[in-house]
Amino acid sequence: MKKRVVITGLGAITPLGTGTEKFWGGLCKGENGIGIITRFDVTNSKAKLAAEVKDFEAEDFIERKEKRRMDRFTQFAVAASAMAIEDAGLNSGFPCPERTGTAISSGIGGMETFEEQHSRFLEKGPDRVSPFFIPMMIGNMAAGNVAIMFNAKGPSTAVVTACASGGHSIADAARIIQDGRADIMIAGGTEAAVTPLSVAGFASMQALSTAGSPDDAPRPFDLRRNGFVMGEGAGVLILEEYQHALRRGVRIYAEVAGYGTSTDAYHITSPSPDGEGAARAITEALASAGIEGSQVGYVNAHGTGTELNDKYETMALKRAFGEHAYKLAVSSTKSMHGHLLGAAGAVEAIILAKALQEGFVPPTTKYGVPDPECDLDYVPNEGRKMDLAYGISNSLGFGGHNVTLVFKHYEGR
Repeated sequence: MKKRVVITGLGAITPLGTGTEKFWGGLCKGENGIGIITRFDVTNSKAKLAAEVKDFEAEDFIERKEKRRMDRFTQFAVAASAMAIEDAGLNSGFPCPERTGTAISSGIGGMETFEEQHSRFLEKGPDRVSPFFIPMMIGNMAAGNVAIMFNAKGPSTAVVTACASGGHSIADAARIIQDGRADIMIAGGTEAAVTPLSVAGFASMQALSTAGSPDDAPRPFDLRRNGFVMGEGAGVLILEEYQHALRRGVRIYAEVAGYGTSTDAYHITSPSPDGEGAARAITEALASAGIEGSQVGYVNAHGTGTELNDKYETMALKRAFGEHAYKLAVSSTKSMHGHLLGAAGAVEAIILAKALQEGFVPPTTKYGVPDPECDLDYVPNEGRKMDLAYGISNSLGFGGHNVTLVFKHYEGR
């Protein structure tokens, strides 16, 4: 019999604020974390909006010397992990470091470091490239630094599946605990790719919104949607074996009931038509949780605000849930915090856990003109109270990677 996995700690660095309560409070109020990019000059950029983290001070969590050896995406991961560990009552140390692991992903890694060092290489030559360039840039260094800083000596992974990375890390971490290989996993995703080259690359693909006002983008599931808005930040969850958590007597936010993964095998950036691939991930997740679709009340959608994603994700929900799809509350919180790429699935897993705990579903903001092809209940503009037994979170990535997480409301048994 597989072991049960519960969530005992949450840590968030987001465009709506640092800390889970500030983040959750902003979501419930429908606050807007989108703004004109301030991290670089956007005069010549097609896309001028992003969801930047504004209240983060790395030295609140990391010593100055160590901070200088970490890219921003790693700093986010370390800080979010510190908050999650404290939230789980583990800040005095793990009961068994050898049975505590890390699964923290990034879709892009140290892009800021890459751009800085490439400029130095071109301007000053190869001998002036920093010896920390590679260890600051590579995507596994978030998981590596978290393990080092908090003495987590168990399994460690850093899966890269683009915008599904954070969700995949949580699924992988849950599986490690279910298999009995760890008692505690520090799991999530992190991203800090609001940089000139990243924005230019996504804009060149015509994936980013070119709206001029933060009030106009992104517009998930709205007929007027015209692309996503890039965000940055990190989300980290402490996953713990159920009996282990009970023995510690700690608060449990929710239970990881199941998960499903699939691949479209269709196109490098476009989702498969009719949402077939995403639907398979949802169906597998429901089977993994041992539940019927009718038991699910809330979907935290991938909902990027691009024409194809929102259309095909809607189709996927209908394929997976049938007529029950029209009874689901479906919201895209990216309308408020932007698309955090490899961190998206992690921060949205935090939202799902809080929604189940609080009995409240955050809205899809900026929604005004219904799309006939997106005809579900998208919780427009105002959140609502709901009694929830189960909820799911979808994450869909370039390359055709799909992951669905199923969380269960924890009732104390």
